[in-house]
Amino acid sequence: MPARFSILDIGKILFSPTAVFRAVAQESPTAPRVFFRFALWLGLLPPLFAYIGTRQFGWRLGVEPVFLAPRSVLAICVIYYAVLLFGFVTAGIVARWMASTYDANQSLGRCFALLAIVGAPLAVGSIIHLYPNAFINVLVLVPALIWSMFLLYKGLPVVLETGPNRGMLMASALIAYLMVALVSLFGITVALWGSGLGPRIGA
Repeated sequence: MPARFSILDIGKILFSPTAVFRAVAQESPTAPRVFFRFALWLGLLPPLFAYIGTRQFGWRLGVEPVFLAPRSVLAICVIYYAVLLFGFVTAGIVARWMASTYDANQSLGRCFALLAIVGAPLAVGSIIHLYPNAFINVLVLVPALIWSMFLLYKGLPVVLETGPNRGMLMASALIAYLMVALVSLFGITVALWGSGLGPRIGA
């Protein structure tokens, strides 16, 4: 991995993740570099695809497509982007906090780099948002999620320089945190929509 660690390295991350993990361990990129030159742009992909797909085809949760008002679509995608970035930063901070427990490297830059690499398959797989059919999206994103989890288990011991057993435990703890955060987000979303704060459905 070149020291620049930019969005231009997405091809290497997808097709040569092992080499990328080793390079990150050697280069140890800084947190601002990873965030501003990679994560910021990678996180833009899912909401961008979702915006285009929703505006063109509407979401298909059943037989008939559900169309939202243009302002609602834009608002949802902006919030989607903000949530992704917030989740990335907080997950990196939590990973750094966990590192001391598992005798791992506590560099925030490495934690950010690890999460950026692990999130790449999901971000690229989100191209399926261009056709926002709920079933098809699940069909594509579940394998991408499994791939991301595999990369986390494989890459964490290398990037954060800890033993395989401790790396596996730390990766499991990090996944548990992410799952709790995701379920909490769903709960908040349902509560807001139920109280009338959700977007209005338009023709």
